[in-house]
Amino acid sequence: MRITSCGITDVGLKRGHNEDNFLINEELNLFVVADGMGGHAGGEYASAISVNTVEEIVTNLELHGHPIDMEDPDDPVDRTRERLRYAIRLAGRRIHGKAQEEPQYSGMGTTAVALLVENGNAFIAHVGDSRLYLCRDGVTRQITEDHSLVNEKLKAGLITEEEAKNHRMRNVITRSLGYQEDVEIDAQVQAVRRGDVFLLCSDGLSGYFEEDELGEYMGHYGPQDACRRLVELSCERGGEDNITCLIAKIEEVG
Repeated sequence: MRITSCGITDVGLKRGHNEDNFLINEELNLFVVADGMGGHAGGEYASAISVNTVEEIVTNLELHGHPIDMEDPDDPVDRTRERLRYAIRLAGRRIHGKAQEEPQYSGMGTTAVALLVENGNAFIAHVGDSRLYLCRDGVTRQITEDHSLVNEKLKAGLITEEEAKNHRMRNVITRSLGYQEDVEIDAQVQAVRRGDVFLLCSDGLSGYFEEDELGEYMGHYGPQDACRRLVELSCERGGEDNITCLIAKIEEVG
């Protein structure tokens, strides 16, 4: 397996601090983006706990097996998926615990989206509205589903897709790490192909693009150039929030 990747995070034009964090671990083929909430100290800390915990747990489980409170399916694909899900859930517990212990961090939280590429499969886990997109054979689609109030209204048929784009509550998320001791994490698996391009991003980027436009950059530029241009465009189009863009391209499978 050979993957080329790049990640860029930018404070944007309207925020005083960057509460996003991201991770690229080339040895594990592990990629994470987290969008922190709760003010500079809290949000930045929560997103850092998230990416650090996921890396720590995936590394340790690779070396030492599984903890007693993690599900351990017999199927190796299911086992890896649950490993990634467990890592993000544990991050949420750690964030919640730290907020309970230290009042200055009360109310902090973060979204998280993670990609682990292993044995020809892409393992994806997420919570909140940070997203993962896949560009394959010239077609780009969002793989994750936002845990947001607007997305719930959209699925219920209460608003249209056009209304959702500019809804006054579009930034309200319904699931995240840290606000509760435990939270449900969505996880999925799909086979990878040579040429697949994955984009992980915070909503400070995704809010400015349609899927087709993202695909133009993912499909026609290398990860570094695509990341740089997408972040630049996000700033040009408003830069209302912190912006994080991480692109991983499958160069070879096997």
